[in-house]
Amino acid sequence: MNNNDIEKIQSYLQKKFNNSEINLKLSKSDCDMAEVYIANEFIGTLYRDEDDGEVSYDFNMSIIDIDLV
Repeated sequence: MNNNDIEKIQSYLQKKFNNSEINLKLSKSDCDMAEVYIANEFIGTLYRDEDDGEVSYDFNMSIIDIDLV
């Protein structure tokens, strides 16, 4: 994943969820992962996957039961 990917995906997510505070930061430890934030709050991870020449992105967000109260 590179800065160009990050910009495209960040723009897509901001438009999709109508939220300009969504931002992505490249992971320092994994070149195929970005961290996803809303404002300054970490909400999940985004992974790049390439299979047979096709690229997709997988967003993972864990929700802890105590946050649902």
